[in-house]
Amino acid sequence: MPSAAAHVERHLSHRVGWLRAAVLGANDGITSTASLIVGVAAASAIRSAVFTAGVAALVAGAGSMAAGEYSSVSSQRDSELADIAKERIELETTPERELRELTHIYIEKGLNPELAHDVAVELSKGDVLAVHMAEELGITHDSIARPLQASVYSALSFATGALIPLIAVMLAGSSPASRVIVTFLVSLVGLAALGATGARVGGAPFGRATLRMLLLGGLAMAVTAGVGKLLGTAVG
Repeated sequence: MPSAAAHVERHLSHRVGWLRAAVLGANDGITSTASLIVGVAAASAIRSAVFTAGVAALVAGAGSMAAGEYSSVSSQRDSELADIAKERIELETTPERELRELTHIYIEKGLNPELAHDVAVELSKGDVLAVHMAEELGITHDSIARPLQASVYSALSFATGALIPLIAVMLAGSSPASRVIVTFLVSLVGLAALGATGARVGGAPFGRATLRMLLLGGLAMAVTAGVGKLLGTAVG
């Protein structure tokens, strides 16, 4: 009788950390830089002023994203490591109590007490800390926070995203209206591509992610353009 081929499932949850940082950074890079550019352009600013504003937004935004992401993810990692250290001490000092806790977890998942105890005992023969991390804390080695990785991905993705509206406005016509329209449309295309790419890499349906990017990004740019137009008229 021929042996059945092994069924291998390909999960993508290990990408969550860097994917979240990359999508957030690129989305913020496109949206915030495009919003600033269309706001300045709508105020009838000269090309050099618009370009300077865009470059400033790119540099400041990338630095801010890197620092903010590193700080926030570091706080998350510190909390996770503290919980892991506590769990390690409890496993060393009160192993029987930890075994009962693990057994209770499996009982709550639907196993009968005897089977739950047997499963807990068997799993405890291996990497018992990893088992308790996953079952009690919801933490795995793949999901644990990585602040440096998140910081780098955020900064690079922000800068990459910010380049899209910056290049678009420099290639647009000389009139304020053309700069606003071209930047707006090109940025929407960039947001749509980002939503679809992020969904594909994460294994999710891309329609909802793309629509979300378009609606929120378009709204932000429209509001900023309106504010820029009003201020430009008022100041002028």
